[in-house]
Amino acid sequence: MLKRRQVLAVGLAAPFTLHAEERASQRADARIAALLRAGGVVIALRHALAPGTFDPPGFKLGDCSTQRNLNEDGREQARLIGLWMRQQKLTPSPVRSSPWCRCIDTATLAFGRAEPWAALSSPTGAPDDQRQARQALLQAALKTVPFGRFEAWVTHQFVLADLAGTRTASGEALVLRATGSNGIEVLAKVMIEPA
Repeated sequence: MLKRRQVLAVGLAAPFTLHAEERASQRADARIAALLRAGGVVIALRHALAPGTFDPPGFKLGDCSTQRNLNEDGREQARLIGLWMRQQKLTPSPVRSSPWCRCIDTATLAFGRAEPWAALSSPTGAPDDQRQARQALLQAALKTVPFGRFEAWVTHQFVLADLAGTRTASGEALVLRATGSNGIEVLAKVMIEPA
């Protein structure tokens, strides 16, 4: 079962009855789907639920057994993200992911594929100049997404905070568009949670 909480950037502030909430959610789905179909945007997701914080000491990128990974709720959440995308008849191209296992697993369960991209890696412990260089690379990549197409990026909370200036929950997605020389606009937020 799909439990969905969606917030558009402009927000829906009024209380609704259950029926009105469902209609509002369907309208929000349609608006978000229209943004993605128009293209020139990225849907950037924080990886699905993975209990704990940070990775254990001595973790290795190529060895999932040494990392913090998705739990069963996280795997279900990733599958539900993919289900929502299919229900909206949306297919991102490409699907890029941080090389961390929890990100690759989220992308694979949601979209059936993942292209590891170091630019989406966790910046934890990286010097400020590396974080800034990574942010500039992501901003430049966002500018190159053509109209009529959208990309999916699966990454970490800190990457999204650096890029969009907002916090995200596990499995939460931001629809991002480049503005001006180095600006990024958050057009929508989407949260899909296991019931």
